Amino acid sequence: MKKDIHPVSRKVLFKDITTDQNYIIESSVETDEKVTHEGDEYPLVKIEISSSSHPFYSGKERSGGTTGRIEKFNKKYNIKK
Repeated sequence: MKKDIHPVSRKVLFKDITTDQNYIIESSVETDEKVTHEGDEYPLVKIEISSSSHPFYSGKERSGGTTGRIEKFNKKYNIKK
């Protein structure tokens, strides 16, 4: 295996924002956010769907939320009208 061509992986906390569930997984994803979980600091990645919120795994229908797709996009990219 060639040296110095593979990304460095570390423990990252993935947070499902729909169910507020946390997952700590080895990953090489880049993020600027950090969070303290059970006394340790981890890089934070927020996700909308995981096994705890996906209808196939949870057995529940997922609501579209209170905002429409355009409003959600505008909020995500901080677009003001």
